[in-house]
Amino acid sequence: MKRLEAKSMVLLNHHLKALRLPTIGAECEKIAAQAASDNVDHLSYLLQLCELELLERERKAAERRMKAAKFPTHKSLATFDFLARPSVNKMMVLELARCSFIDERENVLFIGNPGTGKSHLATAIAAEACAKGYKVRFFRVTELVTISRSEGSTSARTTQDAALETGPFGP
Repeated sequence: MKRLEAKSMVLLNHHLKALRLPTIGAECEKIAAQAASDNVDHLSYLLQLCELELLERERKAAERRMKAAKFPTHKSLATFDFLARPSVNKMMVLELARCSFIDERENVLFIGNPGTGKSHLATAIAAEACAKGYKVRFFRVTELVTISRSEGSTSARTTQDAALETGPFGP
């Protein structure tokens, strides 16, 4: 690399850091070499860099949403054994995984005996919501009761109000 190119790269990396574009800074030389060998124009090169930056930001945002959700364990619909639980309506669960109920402001409640997959399904659907850009917070009923009780008996809010505000798919 020529001295002028080295100076330009240092300055470019400084600017990209100031603009908070770390992926472009990390990938620009590699993508530039690839673009030069493929005879790609400048706008296509810039588009590739911007797409990489955007994809990395979306990936990190999804990671942050998953961490903020405080799931007890990470579950997915792919790991749920629908054959072992024939009473679970697979088509309904897959429809819930589309997350349209969130936009329609509908509630979802899983009821059943212990060990039937309620938490697994709730966590998996909530993880799908995180992947689609929704903020999610996972609570068990016992946590909601504790939160409600800690607000004191003089509070006008009920356990139901707390569940609606802070439930797994709350605002």
